[in-house]
Amino acid sequence: QVQLVESGGGLVQPGGSLRLSCTASQRTFRAYDMAWYRQGPGNQREWVAGITTVGRTTYADSVKGRFTISRDNAKSSLELQLTNLQREDTAVYYCNAGCSFSKCRPIGSWGQGTQVTVSS
Repeated sequence: QVQLVESGGGLVQPGGSLRLSCTASQRTFRAYDMAWYRQGPGNQREWVAGITTVGRTTYADSVKGRFTISRDNAKSSLELQLTNLQREDTAVYYCNAGCSFSKCRPIGSWGQGTQVTVSS
């Protein structure tokens, strides 16, 4: 399966910002729809944002207006810009490939993710 690695997480204060990155093991990265997910303490993994191969984006209501998903097919990279972070955003963030919407099923293997902690 598609293997992915996330990076860019860290500790920030409420209202702060982070930029997360994701890379895939395949050279055909640009051919996949992509999405970000997160799993907070004691919660199930949830879909956060998605982007198609042609750059169409969708967002969960909880992050709309604060997070921005993007991709650079030339660099085979997926990004998630997080702004105005809130304590509720604390979670391990994951990326995956193969779909972009909330209810579709990605095809990649789940990686370790990257930890985002929002605390004052």
